Amino acid sequence: MFENIIAQSAVDQLCTDIQNGSDVPSMLFFGPPFSGKSSAALELSRVYSCEDKAEWKCSCPSCEMHRILSHDDLLLLGSRSFSADILACKSSFLNNAQNQGVKLLFYRALRKLQLRFSPVVLENDSKTAKAVSSVLLSLDEGLNELLTLDLKTCGQKDIEKLANSLVKDALKLEDEGLSDSIPVDHIRSAAYWCRLKPAGRRKTLIIENAEYMSNASLNSLLKLLEEPPETVSIVLTAQRREAIMETILSRLRPYRFLKRDAKGEKDVIRRVFQDISDESLSVYLESFLQQNAEKLQPLAVWFIASLKSCVQGRGEKSAAVIKEVLSKSNNFKDISFSDFMKANLDLLSGAARTAKDYKIIAYNELFRKYINEAVSAVDVYNVNADIIFEALFYKLKTALRRCHG
Repeated sequence: MFENIIAQSAVDQLCTDIQNGSDVPSMLFFGPPFSGKSSAALELSRVYSCEDKAEWKCSCPSCEMHRILSHDDLLLLGSRSFSADILACKSSFLNNAQNQGVKLLFYRALRKLQLRFSPVVLENDSKTAKAVSSVLLSLDEGLNELLTLDLKTCGQKDIEKLANSLVKDALKLEDEGLSDSIPVDHIRSAAYWCRLKPAGRRKTLIIENAEYMSNASLNSLLKLLEEPPETVSIVLTAQRREAIMETILSRLRPYRFLKRDAKGEKDVIRRVFQDISDESLSVYLESFLQQNAEKLQPLAVWFIASLKSCVQGRGEKSAAVIKEVLSKSNNFKDISFSDFMKANLDLLSGAARTAKDYKIIAYNELFRKYINEAVSAVDVYNVNADIIFEALFYKLKTALRRCHG
């Protein structure tokens, strides 16, 4: 078990705890992005549900359902960005569409988003359920088609059409349905679900980015952690242990995940998808991993600050800002367009979570709306990134001036 999580001492300790019977029902996986926290949580869910010995290639019905993230005993909550992962997996899929491993990679990326809209949490959230019902239905139909797709007989054009439709639905679902934090009603629904009898051996509730939960959600979660049902494991993930409220932290066993280099990430993907080609692996890594991180984050910070200056009528001129970003990113050849847009969204989302100024919150919503449209234009409809970026800049500038003024 946990063969897909490489070079992480946290997982070694977790394996030891499980084998010795000293594991606990509530845990915190903390560490930097791309360190395997979520993958480990999903693998833990499979291990606990396995009807055999929990080996990596186990073919029991429970493990098969966990591989496609469709087991009834798994529930995922938490705010995060899905677009970069989905778009990277789509790129890998289209470059090697006959590979079953790459297809599963793409499918799972989409399912991780879809699971945030489980009937369990939408049952008491009629507003969100109504807003996303049509796109959720379309995405579900597309995923079923992808899962049963015969890659040997299906033409490339049909595959591309299906992939583009799935990505379009996913980006729309993320844009219109996800909030920056977990609504308290979702935690209450999850707590009720935890107390129901599992379909199999054990349930697992995974809450990603737990540091961004509201006080109301934290208080509701605390009640669950104080008396967790015997048939449920609860896993929270976070980047920093210190960001978790002490009363919550005291009820969790922490496991620290460390940052991995690009070689380590490549080993992870190759281990999970053993038949994946080097070419497809390269596409995935170049599209998704935080390569060029030393350029990406500073450029995103500079871009937001310069855009603000332009909106306020001071500092750099608009044309100069556009030229600088295109130059630093080599017209988005050295830095992917979707990664750069995600970095901007992450910065604004982080500011909005702690902001008291309503304008910051409004900025965040505007960025999310227009950036998702821009990413869709580039990655789904293949419009040149430099053209889309220039149009996005002026669209944001105009919208923010209205908000500012």
